[in-house]
Amino acid sequence: MNKNIGFMQGRLSPLTNGKIQSFPWETWEQEIELAVSIGIHIMEWTLDQDRLYENPLMTSSGQKKILQLCKKYKFLIPSLTGDCFMQAPFWKAKNKNKQKQLKNDFISILIACECTGIKHMVVPLVDEGSLENIYQEDLLVEFFNKYENKIASTNIKISFESDYEPIELKRFISRLKFENFGVNYDTGNSASLGLDPVEEFHAIGNRIFNVHIKDRIFGGTTVPLGEGDVNFCVVFKLLKAIDYKANYILQTARATDDSHAQVLMSYKSYVEEGIKLSGS
Repeated sequence: MNKNIGFMQGRLSPLTNGKIQSFPWETWEQEIELAVSIGIHIMEWTLDQDRLYENPLMTSSGQKKILQLCKKYKFLIPSLTGDCFMQAPFWKAKNKNKQKQLKNDFISILIACECTGIKHMVVPLVDEGSLENIYQEDLLVEFFNKYENKIASTNIKISFESDYEPIELKRFISRLKFENFGVNYDTGNSASLGLDPVEEFHAIGNRIFNVHIKDRIFGGTTVPLGEGDVNFCVVFKLLKAIDYKANYILQTARATDDSHAQVLMSYKSYVEEGIKLSGS
């Protein structure tokens, strides 16, 4: 059994308003107990811009509850995906006051992660958060370089998930300090963009901090593992080659019949088998 396989928060809860991913307001506590019952002890927190400061991660009482649940169930929340950064990217805010507010939100989230033991923050530079020009990239890089020491003091690493081509991603990530900033490798997003994993790993393999596991069709949406265009055999071998020892987060297709636990268990087994066959 691979102990480094976790899941994206919400994957063990019913869909909210048809969204494949959103914070499970009604069931976030129960998800932890359910995950442990099916042999999963790692989860990546997901944070939306909507009701940001009401999220348990962002309140003192919520932080206390999170720590209590983790202790009770011997559960780990090592990472966070900030969908809020994609939904409201400060690097695209045209109003200076709004930009300042969103930057302050980032610092508040960083502090909340420190309080709850989260060690990785994933910043999605895809979809609404995609970098469209060098001005936006410069704004992003300047912010993170400015707060580099503060980020380092928390021992939290920042992982960027990007739709850049491999060479462009290498150029971008090289603008940020190696120790604190890296890449979140998303198997499905890369397949959807038609990227060659061999080229990707050659360019940025040494900067991969975190991995999201999902399958997607080229140019299309998320599908069950093994039904899309991800070459998992190649990906797992490449991860083995860079001696990847961090987490594999299941950000997989949702169950269509509410059998969320059973579907997630099957995906976990799929990944365990793939890692085993790669020799990892």
